[in-house]
Amino acid sequence: MVDVLRLDNVSRHFGETKAVDRVSLDVQPGQFVGVIGRSGAGKSTMLRLINRLIEPTDGRILFGETEVSALRGRALRAWRRDCAMIFQQFNLVERLDVLTNVLIGRLAERGFLSSMAMHFTDAERTMAIEALDRFDLAPQALQRAGTLSGGQQQRVAIAKALVQQPRIMLADEPIASLDPANATLVMDGLRDINRDEGITVLVNLHTLDTARAYCDRIVAMRGGRIFFDGVAAQLTDDVVRDIYGLEGLREFNEAVTSTQAVHVPG
Repeated sequence: MVDVLRLDNVSRHFGETKAVDRVSLDVQPGQFVGVIGRSGAGKSTMLRLINRLIEPTDGRILFGETEVSALRGRALRAWRRDCAMIFQQFNLVERLDVLTNVLIGRLAERGFLSSMAMHFTDAERTMAIEALDRFDLAPQALQRAGTLSGGQQQRVAIAKALVQQPRIMLADEPIASLDPANATLVMDGLRDINRDEGITVLVNLHTLDTARAYCDRIVAMRGGRIFFDGVAAQLTDDVVRDIYGLEGLREFNEAVTSTQAVHVPG
């Protein structure tokens, strides 16, 4: 049976605010899905619901026959291993070296005492080095993470997620604070993981051109709801205006013209 990630009428309310409002969404294995929308549209909340960093107010989240929204304890930890999360602010331990930061991604495989001791096998160290080499960061393996550039730190964060051996990778605005060259390296890395490993990727993006260039499916949110779900070719200027609204579209255009677009190699 194919393990489809399914959001079934999922909502998350913060007081009177409906951050996610009755969202239903099916994601097939191996898809590369870009999630777009204005700030506050519900994009980050939806990813955090999938990873169970926050709890749904209503509805169910399923992966195949497993009800993710009902998981507790060890089963929930296993889900967070299988559904890796990449954050905008890298989420690394800056005082530790790069290799140890990547190896932390293996801790979900271990019991509590082993995790506290942070003992890793030679096979795990090899896995971590291979993940770093994939992002041209093996030479920095013993360098303190805090001394790296932002783009390098984000690639370390992806390598850390990769050694979890996840089935799904969630990335919450992973290039929002990066320059165009580093943004391209990060998006290329996510695309390669998706294509080479068959890992499903859901990525929140603030740059429309990036979503069009990299994602085989684009989901747009507005007011906590799914407003558009289709391929890049269907994302016409009229649809974009409807997604962002006139005020939001002006803000979006100003943001785009103030920075260069991500370069996608031909």
